[in-house]
Amino acid sequence: MRVLAISGSLRARSSNTAVLEAAQALAPDGVEVILYSELGSLPHFNPDDDVEPLPPAVASWRAAIASADALLFCSPEYARGVAGSLKNALDWLVSGFEVIGKPIASINASPIATVGQEALLVTLRTVGVVVEEASIRLPLSSAQKTRDAIIADRELAPALRAALARLVEAAGGD
Repeated sequence: MRVLAISGSLRARSSNTAVLEAAQALAPDGVEVILYSELGSLPHFNPDDDVEPLPPAVASWRAAIASADALLFCSPEYARGVAGSLKNALDWLVSGFEVIGKPIASINASPIATVGQEALLVTLRTVGVVVEEASIRLPLSSAQKTRDAIIADRELAPALRAALARLVEAAGGD
């Protein structure tokens, strides 16, 4: 079972990426969580460019989506909305078929921001099948913004583990 983990943040030390790195470590046996790290390489979406041959970065993005059994997102909120780089990546999926029928979950790691998460879920519901029970709030404090801190936390780690289990179950795993 392959879960593609996508961070909406391009920051080198992103708390959203740390959540997904923790998900890699906490994944159930038999589940491989693969962190997609090429979000920043995608060109700006232009329908005129959404033709064969696709730009190489887009072809690689779509191939990564196609090879996954499920998708897991974690993204910051910018200006009360979806991070632009993530929205751009999702726009590249609208005309493709790679995401159809794939279970999707989104984790909100912010202790205060919720508008961007809801906007992201609206978009994800448009392109795929959102597993609502696996789409959780995991509000990190300033001391919990690393992979290791999340793994060690007695509340965050079990919540993340449970969300992953629900996503894997929706994808047909155990």
